[in-house]
Parts: sequence; C-alpha cells; structure tokens
Amino acid sequence: MERFNFVKEVGDGTFGNVWRAVNKQTGEFVAIKKMKKKYYSWEECVNLREVKSLSRMNHPNIVKLKEVIRENDNMYFVFEYMECNLYQLMKDRPKLFAESDIRNWCFQVFQGLSYMHQHGYFHRDLKPENLLVSKDVIKIADLGLIQNMSRHTVKVQGT
Repeated sequence: MERFNFVKEVGDGTFGNVWRAVNKQTGEFVAIKKMKKKYYSWEECVNLREVKSLSRMNHPNIVKLKEVIRENDNMYFVFEYMECNLYQLMKDRPKLFAESDIRNWCFQVFQGLSYMHQHGYFHRDLKPENLLVSKDVIKIADLGLIQNMSRHTVKVQGT
C-alpha cells in the first residue's frame, strides 16, 4: 500500500471505507475500498463474491476493479476513480436534470445491467449511491451483493 497516498475518505459503508487515493508512481487517482473485516489468508480474499464477480466484469458502465491487495490481514480493493455518486449529484441540486442527461444515464445503466444479466449476475442493491458518475459517464458499483443467477432455478407455473 506504500504505492498510494490516501487523499480523502469519500465513503463509509457497512463492509468497508472508500478513500480517494493517488498512485505515487503514475499520478493516477484511484478509489480504494478498505474492508472492515480481517482476512487471514489470500484464499479467503479470492473466494469473496465481490472479487469473483468484479474480476469477470469488463464493461464501460461497470466500475473497473484494478487490483486486490491483502496486507497485514487487511484487504483493499483498488478501483478506477469516479468523481461522485448519483445521490451526491441529486441531493443539493436546485433544479431538475435535463431530460437528455437522464435518458443518457438510464441507457448506460441499462447497458451495464444487460451485460451483467447476460453473464448470469444480478445486482440486488441498485440505488443512487451505487451509481458512480464522472462527467457524462455513469457506472454501476458495489457488487458485494451481486448474485449469480446460474445457481438458482425458477419454477415457472404451467411448465
């Protein structure tokens, strides 16, 4: 973790805290999620649902996991950095969003969800706080509650 300078805490969730950080070598800003739980083996980290699902997701509207680091029994997720979440953008806004912006964001979220569904996953915690925004790009984040649909069967009445 010496490669990163932690700049500012930007989120505090049930499972971890998220920090804006800068890579000292490249100058790139990243978001680092430090998990609250301790992890005593690398295998324990790799088997987490969020790690498994994020490592399989590669779409422009799903936040990109750059790396997973385990150090001193702490686990860190290093993500691409996004400026804010949709809730932050909405909460103190004095006027409505333009319809074209809303249409664009909905399209992007639906593209990301479609990709997830095509790969057998659904999100289970989609809300404004889990939609990250930078300029006119929106990305789905926080896949900790993602569920693999291939493990479930649904009985359809009449079949």
